[in-house]
Amino acid sequence: MRILHVGKYYAPQRGGIERHTQALAEASVRDGDQTCVLVHQPAGIRAHARDSINGVEVRRVGCLAAPLYTPLGPGFPRELARAVREFRPDLLHLHLPNPSIFFALLLPAARRLPWIVHWHADVPPDAPDWRLRIAYRFYRPFEQAMLARANWIIATSQSYLHASQALARWKEKVAIVPLGIDAVEAGAARPDLWPASGLRLLAVGRLGRYKGFDVLLKALARVPDASLLLVGDGECARELRALARSEGIESRIAFAGDVDDATLAGAYAGADLFVLPSLDRGEAFGLVLLEAMRARLPVVASAIRGSGVGEVVVDGDTGLLVEPGHADALAATIERMRDPALRARFGAAGHGRWMERFTLAESARATRAIYSGLLSPGSAPTP
Repeated sequence: MRILHVGKYYAPQRGGIERHTQALAEASVRDGDQTCVLVHQPAGIRAHARDSINGVEVRRVGCLAAPLYTPLGPGFPRELARAVREFRPDLLHLHLPNPSIFFALLLPAARRLPWIVHWHADVPPDAPDWRLRIAYRFYRPFEQAMLARANWIIATSQSYLHASQALARWKEKVAIVPLGIDAVEAGAARPDLWPASGLRLLAVGRLGRYKGFDVLLKALARVPDASLLLVGDGECARELRALARSEGIESRIAFAGDVDDATLAGAYAGADLFVLPSLDRGEAFGLVLLEAMRARLPVVASAIRGSGVGEVVVDGDTGLLVEPGHADALAATIERMRDPALRARFGAAGHGRWMERFTLAESARATRAIYSGLLSPGSAPTP
């Protein structure tokens, strides 16, 4: 097959969507497919570029800026048309949310192809940021047009599908395909990454508002003899550093920024506990939870209604879930995790759950079944 993925960004840019897109694309290459990815450059890099990563052809469109998480690339329509013309895909795999993908609606050559829309997350109509709420009024008609045109829609969990207003009309053509990650060689534990002794907490993600890292910092102030390694960067970095100073925990938190894969593996291996304090359904699944489970690391995560987090983490079995946004409750839950036996039990159970339900092989198999169903007349996908 010849598969064209269209998304926001791609490796080396980090993020759950980017990592899963890369994983699927490289899995297709290993299955013998020709695979191309069309994405944006990071904000501020205006030149187009092409390269190859592990057998995947990657085309990057220059990006002026990325207001409201939306990359602005004036050349994207032209480059999408060029990719369809030159690469000659058998199908389009479109990763949303991403307004640039809407240009496919206007491109006759793209409309003649089968479409899979990979629904990674809603744009919440009740977002705390008023700018997003206004922007969504203009975004929604195009979003719905994409969903109407799609042959199949992939959602990452039944819970997210059930809660999604945007997907409500299209449930009959939605396939549930959870995210998955591959096995990797375990990293060498790096306890030196933590700035103080005691219980070692790890959190990983973009430093954005919906991630709830401010709640985690307030909880850390209530948990003595514990330190936090926070991996990631984003628009809230300065605000979080100021909060750490005001809470008096500056000496117990390390802001690592973006790190390489070896350092991240060492962080997972050296931590005692992984924490995902996200606040709302902006956290649609939590790919980092799988990374923690793969490393046999117990997790504490937010019990977000309508998110896939509760399908990944089994409360009281592979970790503990806590009401989002409550620093006292989060602190009390972290305190429960001081018990080494409890952490070991949760870590082992989490590893088993990842192996059973959330491997890349299973996610890629289900996705490939959808591809085959679209391209084989009379055949139906069996995800």
